[in-house]
Amino acid sequence: MINVESIVERIREIIDDENTKQLKEVLNGYHAADLADIFAELSSNERLSCFNLLEDEKASDLLEYLPAQLQVELLGVIDQELASKLIAKMPHDEVADVLGDMEEDESEQYLDKLPHKFSSEVRELMTYNEESAGGIMNPVVLTVSAESDVKDVLETIRIKAEKDNLDLYYVYVVDKQDHLLGVVSLRKLLTSPVRLKITEIMIRDIVKLHVDDRQDYIADEFMKYQFNALPVVDLYNRLKGIVTWDDVQDIVEEETTEEIYTSSGIATEMVEDEDDILTGNIFHAVKARTPWLFITLIGEFIAVNVANHFNHTLEILPVIAIFMPLLAGLGGNIGTQSITLMVRGLSTGQVTLKSAFHHIMRESVIGLLIGSLFGILVMAVTWGWHHHVGLGIVVGLSMAINMTCATLIGTLTPFVLKKMKVDPAIASGPVIATTIDVIGLFIYFSFATAYIIQLKG
Repeated sequence: MINVESIVERIREIIDDENTKQLKEVLNGYHAADLADIFAELSSNERLSCFNLLEDEKASDLLEYLPAQLQVELLGVIDQELASKLIAKMPHDEVADVLGDMEEDESEQYLDKLPHKFSSEVRELMTYNEESAGGIMNPVVLTVSAESDVKDVLETIRIKAEKDNLDLYYVYVVDKQDHLLGVVSLRKLLTSPVRLKITEIMIRDIVKLHVDDRQDYIADEFMKYQFNALPVVDLYNRLKGIVTWDDVQDIVEEETTEEIYTSSGIATEMVEDEDDILTGNIFHAVKARTPWLFITLIGEFIAVNVANHFNHTLEILPVIAIFMPLLAGLGGNIGTQSITLMVRGLSTGQVTLKSAFHHIMRESVIGLLIGSLFGILVMAVTWGWHHHVGLGIVVGLSMAINMTCATLIGTLTPFVLKKMKVDPAIASGPVIATTIDVIGLFIYFSFATAYIIQLKG
């Protein structure tokens, strides 16, 4: 792990000394992934100065690791001929992503300067939804005919691998119309007799993706089968490209980020690029974070109205007010725990709609046991603190029931949303937390009111 801060400081010193030769040697000595971390800390002018000193291969690799806004920034200020040259060295799916983040006329200028075959393949990628298999696949695939033998295939690999910059995980067997017939792993290929027909060792029962398959399905397929790559076909079973494990890593990271944002009440759909929420335009961040906060505000007004409805109870027994944060805090926390477990379980497949009843009952029992434990503890502390048996019973009983209800709500809500085909991650947002607050306050004040009535009677 490199120390980015010290490296950036050293680079700035070299820039100040105007020692171009030393700066070039230092920059080209780092891995492209490390350079991406370094470039993120540099100013725009510093980035441009450093980028111009990189070897073409290194600059092209660096672009793959940079976030979209920095890719567009650098390509927009360097010479367009050089930019086109660097783009042509990148994988097709990466190029489609980069050009997709540009204005249409600007991306067309680059496409016109790229080799015709490369350009047409990228154009096709850009027609697919960027969150589908077609949008993230690499169309450059190693294919062989069904008439080939092992020796022919090995020779094809030697010729094409370096020339076409292929991702070499599997060899795909196709007919003259590019229909996918089978797949062979490199290991199987290297350990088979050279005169053996490729059809004799290929796998015919192929796990494959369709060009329109969504990202969550793609990630699930890779997790299930643990392949390094999966072929992508169209409606007619024609091989269009492959999705590799590193593409899926990016998908999982995006999905996880979106799930975290959604669960925190941040509306990712309100912005074009999720990076804007953290590091982009401040108004985009405000736009993404405000909607759910308004809904939460309405919910909290309901909670305030509940408290106001029991105003007479507060007047008679003001001490009950000091326990309100205690009940709301623990109820919210245990509810969030249940929500997190169910949302994660639904995401990984460990929990399904068919097993909903089992998990709801299980979590309810857990909530009751934990609620009872904390209820007894709170009752004992309240009793000892205020020397008031009745108050201790009210707070303790409210705590037990509130935590049980919060657990039930937290467990049930993700299943309801899943059934409605709504992202269950929103269940852990501020709205559910507010709902738990409202119910908790109602339970607490109801018991307190009943206790006061009993005292008067």
